[in-house]
Amino acid sequence: MNSTGPNSGQAQAMFDLSGKVALVTGARRGIGLAMATALANAGADIIGVSAQLEATGSEVQQRVEAAGRSFSGFQVDLADRAAVTELAASIAESSRIDILVNNAGTIARSPAAEHDIATWDTVLDVNLRAPFVLAQAVGRSMIERGYGKIIFTASLLSFQGGILVPSYTSAKSGLAGLVKALGNEWAPLGVNVNAIAPGYIATDNTEALRDDPQRSSAILARIPAGRWGDATDLAGATVFLAAPASDYVCGAIIPVDGGWLAR
Repeated sequence: MNSTGPNSGQAQAMFDLSGKVALVTGARRGIGLAMATALANAGADIIGVSAQLEATGSEVQQRVEAAGRSFSGFQVDLADRAAVTELAASIAESSRIDILVNNAGTIARSPAAEHDIATWDTVLDVNLRAPFVLAQAVGRSMIERGYGKIIFTASLLSFQGGILVPSYTSAKSGLAGLVKALGNEWAPLGVNVNAIAPGYIATDNTEALRDDPQRSSAILARIPAGRWGDATDLAGATVFLAAPASDYVCGAIIPVDGGWLAR
């Protein structure tokens, strides 16, 4: 196929993020790192947020700057409600955000009958409350400008119940509803709100599953693609939802799961 034909420039423009600013939570590692890298490679400057983000020299900073884009970062624990509120206020006052990627998350595994309520609160705060607070703050300025892209990281457990993860499933199911609610309300105002639902990706959050021979084998047996996903498998969907190519996509949750949900 000729990639330099008469329509190639138009096709590239559909995925061009030059001049855009993207805020990515959980950008220090895993899926967030891959998302931030993909957005930078597509032309966006990156604001990274993570609980343990280094002041300078982080891997995400190195990748973004290697792509020729600017990087700034915030070290914020998204379980800290006051810190999240402060971050939201700071961003709303000082930064123009064109793309918000609410990716940061945490998981806790234990039987529901023994699930600690403090742990429940932390998981809900990180996975549901903080994303809404940030979306609300950034969304206001997007609405004023009549343009913006908000991407949430949902989960297969936005559709299924899971095992031993009652707080995580509740948070990710709530996130799916939030995506639809915001999508309905903000689409007429020029703001696209969507989500990506990663499948079983090889990250820290799935390490316990990958280390369990029985669970890992059972999971692999159900994935039509025949492998665990890599964080970079999320790159294409992230750029798509951040770019003009998705201007008519609203309130959608796109699985990137190797076919798991279709099985």
